[in-house]
Amino acid sequence: MDTLKFFLGIGLAFVLVFFAASVYSQFTRDSAIPTERETLYQVSTIDALMMGVFDGVLPVAEMKKHGDFGIGTFDSLDGEMIVLGGVVYQAKADGGVYKVSDNATTPFATVTYFNRDFNVTTGTLMNFSIFSSTMSGQLPSQNMVYAVLMRGTFPFMKVRAIPVQQKPYPTLSEAAENQSVYSYPNATGTIVGFYTPAFFKGLNVEGYHLHFISDDRQAGGHILDFTVPVNTPVEYDITPEFYMILPTSGDFTGVDLSQDLSEELAEVEK
Repeated sequence: MDTLKFFLGIGLAFVLVFFAASVYSQFTRDSAIPTERETLYQVSTIDALMMGVFDGVLPVAEMKKHGDFGIGTFDSLDGEMIVLGGVVYQAKADGGVYKVSDNATTPFATVTYFNRDFNVTTGTLMNFSIFSSTMSGQLPSQNMVYAVLMRGTFPFMKVRAIPVQQKPYPTLSEAAENQSVYSYPNATGTIVGFYTPAFFKGLNVEGYHLHFISDDRQAGGHILDFTVPVNTPVEYDITPEFYMILPTSGDFTGVDLSQDLSEELAEVEK
């Protein structure tokens, strides 16, 4: 009788574990559908890019499974990435903007599915510096990640793109010394990017990191400065979840990421 009870107990335990596992699997599978759209999906870290880790590690085709909106760069630091409406564009140092094939790869990118949560309308004419400080102060919390979208005609738009780099790779600061800079008056287009909080230091760009693409898809790049008109709607998507993939081979595995590169990064960004 004791033996029978023992095996009955084992069998009941197995059934309960199997049932719990099935429920958990169903819950995570179902809940992953909406939460995937609220996730910042990131390839590598900004500090690794700062240190010259430029080899592409993730195909664009895979990246697009995780977002229809975002920014980044390409293998060998070849230009600036703009992801808008599920289409991936490459703003290159020659001043052109090109659609990117799914076979292209990225060493650093951040994407999400853009779903607007709220708008903040600008109250005055602002350059990038004033925009950053003013609009940061109007966020519900500066401790959240936000996808940021603006559409309109911008009286002044200054962008850059860094040319393709050759091995042995320089640091990002060194590569940026040869960047191509373009200024456009009355540029009509879309600003795409993110606001990330201070505790993302080393992982991503603190504050606003924005790229631009014109409506005619003839101009674009990383924004160094701009003029945002009065009454421009700034659309925000609160992005409470974060997922990062890291390279498992190549330069990333041996690079020293213990340094504080925030000052150098600020110089490169602006």
